[in-house]
Amino acid sequence: MILQQKHTALLQEAERRGATGIATLRLCLQMLSLATAIDDDCAARLAPFGLSEGKFVVLFLLQGQAEGLSPHELAERAGVSRATVTGLLDGLERDGFLARQGGLADRRKIRVLLSAKGAAMAQDLFARHTTWISTLFSGLSETEQQTLTGLLARVWRNTDAGKAAS
Repeated sequence: MILQQKHTALLQEAERRGATGIATLRLCLQMLSLATAIDDDCAARLAPFGLSEGKFVVLFLLQGQAEGLSPHELAERAGVSRATVTGLLDGLERDGFLARQGGLADRRKIRVLLSAKGAAMAQDLFARHTTWISTLFSGLSETEQQTLTGLLARVWRNTDAGKAAS
């Protein structure tokens, strides 16, 4: 079973209490356990490079942006606060992956650009990451992957975030 220990304990307690909807509870906890396992695997693959998922996302967003992006644009695209993006940029700059540059006309307008080291890292890690992700679903046929996509979309629409996006 693909349940984390804490989820197994919750499920057992729900069963002990005679809760209804055990099958859907089990399914939800299985999805949570799977998401956590994928997230943990991702973190483990990025850690040897000194990167968190947030830093990886920033590198990826900057990859191929010859003019760079402003911190505001990065925060918006990554779906994080400006304070969070500032912390990510500080760490990436300290490690030599990017540089902040003031605008020529208005030095208050900061642009963030990848360094050569950052561009190489982004290219390499994106290739590794997409290869790893494809292995997660390699046991599913294309039809099964499409079915899973549809099922997940239907569940998503029942979440508060999914309802808000509609």
